[in-house]
Amino acid sequence: MTKQDGGGYEYTNELIHEKSPYLLQHAHNPVNWHAWRDEAFEKARREDKPIFLSIGYSTCHWCHVMEHDSFENLKVAALLNEHYVAIKVDREERPDIDKVYMDVTHAMTGGGGWPNSIFMTPDKKPFFAGTFFPSDDKYGIKGFKTILREISGAWTNRRGDIDASAERVVQFLNREQVASASTDVSAKTMDRAYEMLNQLYDSRYGGIGSQGPKFPQSHQWTFLLHYWRRTGNERALAMVAQTLDSMARGGMYDQLGGGFHRYSVDEKWLVPHFEKMLYDQALLARSYTESFHATGNPFHARIAREIMEYVLRDMTDPGGAFYSAEDADSEGEEGTFYIWTMEQVRGLLDSADAELFIKYYGMTPEGNFEGANILNIPAPMEEFARQKGMPEQALAARLESMNATLLQARSARPRPRLDDKVLTAWNGLMISALAYGAQVLDEPRYAEAASRAATFILENMQPGDRLLRRWRGGQAAVPGFLDDYAFFTNALIDLYEATFDARWLAHAADLAREMETLFRDERCGGFFYSAQDNERHIMTVKEGMDGAEPSGNSVAALALARLARFLSRDDFEDLARRTLSAFSSTMDQAPHAFTQMLIAADFLIGPCTEIVIAGDSGLESTKSMVRAARAVYNTNRILIHLSANGSRDSITALIPQIEKKSAIDGKPTAYVCRNYSCKRPVHNAAELAQLLEGS
Repeated sequence: MTKQDGGGYEYTNELIHEKSPYLLQHAHNPVNWHAWRDEAFEKARREDKPIFLSIGYSTCHWCHVMEHDSFENLKVAALLNEHYVAIKVDREERPDIDKVYMDVTHAMTGGGGWPNSIFMTPDKKPFFAGTFFPSDDKYGIKGFKTILREISGAWTNRRGDIDASAERVVQFLNREQVASASTDVSAKTMDRAYEMLNQLYDSRYGGIGSQGPKFPQSHQWTFLLHYWRRTGNERALAMVAQTLDSMARGGMYDQLGGGFHRYSVDEKWLVPHFEKMLYDQALLARSYTESFHATGNPFHARIAREIMEYVLRDMTDPGGAFYSAEDADSEGEEGTFYIWTMEQVRGLLDSADAELFIKYYGMTPEGNFEGANILNIPAPMEEFARQKGMPEQALAARLESMNATLLQARSARPRPRLDDKVLTAWNGLMISALAYGAQVLDEPRYAEAASRAATFILENMQPGDRLLRRWRGGQAAVPGFLDDYAFFTNALIDLYEATFDARWLAHAADLAREMETLFRDERCGGFFYSAQDNERHIMTVKEGMDGAEPSGNSVAALALARLARFLSRDDFEDLARRTLSAFSSTMDQAPHAFTQMLIAADFLIGPCTEIVIAGDSGLESTKSMVRAARAVYNTNRILIHLSANGSRDSITALIPQIEKKSAIDGKPTAYVCRNYSCKRPVHNAAELAQLLEGS
C-alpha cells in the first residue's frame, strides 16, 4: 500500500509485476493478491492459511462485477488479507490450472463459470468452490464476507474435516480418469452425431436448443457441412444455412464493425453478451467461408470477409500477431459502445437515409436493450429491397455508406478494453481461418496476414525447440499446452496450402514430432493437455470433447491425419487413429459433443484426394489451375504445388515421392490421385475442374 498525494491511499499488490491484462486489472485492489507461484504456496504453508484462488479473464463481465463488489471492498480485503493467501489466475494464460479447478467446481456444485472461486489447502487440494459471490448476504444467499468468515472458522476449529474433504475431492477427480475401451470411429458415429444435432435443433431460429443462452458452437456447423458433403443430406445443409443466416442477421453480430460477440442471451440471437473473443472470430470466419465454399452463398462470403477485416483492423499487433479479446463493458456498462438510439442516427444521417437505416436495422423508439437499440436485420436484404421497391445493389451501396458514417462516429466513443496478449493457440485458429479464406475468397491479403502472424510466433514465441503460450509487452512465457501445439500445427498446414511455401509444412512436421514427444499418452492413445515438462497438478487433464474451442486432441488428430497424407507418414496416421480410438467410448455416448473430432474422423475415413500441380508459378495458366483446384468444395483433399523454380527443391525434400511429377512438355500439369489411385495428368483448369467434380 502506498501513500498518495492528498492523503488518500493507492493499493498496489504483487500482480503489478505481471504481464497478464487480467492480473494487472487487479494490481491495485486492496487485496494482497499473489500470482500462481511457489512463493505463494510456501507463504500459505508457513502461515498455516487456506488459499483463496480466483480464476477469470480480462473481458469477463462478472469478473469485473466481483472485483468492484468484493475485491475493491476494504472489509472483504481485510478478511482475505488476514485469514487467507489470495491467488489470481488468468484462465487464458494458464488454461491448465483453469481446467483442473473448473472440473472441481463442476464436481462440487454441478455448475461452473467465471469468476471461478476455489478455497484450497496450501498443497492445492480444494475443499470449497463456487463462482460469483456477492459481497453481502442477499435473497437468502450467503455473501462473500459470510463465506470468508465461516471458512476461516472451520480452518481453525474443524481442520480435520477440511483436510478429509479435500482428500476426497482429489480422489474423486483422479478416479474419473479411467481409460476406456477403444474402438474405431466409423461413419456410423457421424450419422449418430447428425441425428442428435437434428433432435436438438431449433427449427425456428436456428442453433441448438430452443431457449437462451445460445452459443455459436461453430465446429457443429462445420461438421454438418462435411456431413452433407459425405452423405448428400440436405437437412444438414439447411440447418447450417439457417443458423449462419440467423446469427449474422442478429444482434450477436456487430452489424457496423464486423465480428461476433461471445453469445446470445436469448433464443433469437438478438441480445448478446458483448465481449468479442479472437477464437470466436477465427472459428466463425471458417464456418462462413466454408459455407460459401460449399454453396456459393454470397451473404456468407460477405460475413466471412467482415469478420477477417475486423480482426485485421482492430485486433492485430503491429508485429502481425493477433490480440485475444475486446471487453463487453465500456464506460462502466455492458454494450454501451455498440448500441444506438433513433435520435443518434438521425443526428448523423440525412432524413431519408436515417429512416431507411432505422427500418433496415429494426430500430424502435423504446429500443431492444436498456432503452437503446442493438442493430439487427429483421428481414434479409433481398426481401427488404423488394418491400421498398429498390434494386438490391442500390440498397447495399446506401447501407455501406451509412454504416461507414456510423462506424466513424462510433470510433469516437470510449472503446471497450482490449486484451492485447498474444496466445499461440488462438493465433493458430486465426491463421487457419485467414489461410483458408485466402484460398476460397481469392484474397492474397489474408495469406499475407496469416504469414506475418505465423512468423511472429516462430520468431518470438519459440525460443529453442519449445513453443510458448503467451506473449505480451515483449515477453514470451508459459510453456505451451496441447492446444497451442495442435492449433498452430494445423494452421501451418493451412498456410502451406495458401502460399505453397514449403517452410510452413516443414515447421508443421517439426511441431507434430515435438507434440508427440511432449504430450502423447503412450498407454491409452491421444494426448494429455499438459506436457511432461509442464507443472504437475492434482489431476491429469486429457480432453476430447469440443466446447467453445475445439479440443486439442480433436485438432491434433486432424493435423496428424493431414500431415500423414502430405508426407506419407504412416506413424502420423497411426497417432491420429489412436487419438480417435482413445475417445471412442465417450464419443459413442455423445457424438454431437465431438464434432471437431468427427471432422478429423471424416478425413481419416476418406477418401482423400491428392492434387499436385506442376508448373511455373508466374504463369496465368498455372494460377488458373490452382484456382480451379481451390474452387471445388472438398473437405478431404491436400493440394501441393511444384514450381519450376528453386522452391521445387524445398517441397520435394519434404515429399520425395512427388519429385518425378513435372510440367509435361513445359505445360502446367495437374496430377490427381484418390486414395493412391491416380488419374491421367491434365493441362488446363477446365480439365482439372472436370476431373475434380464429384471427387
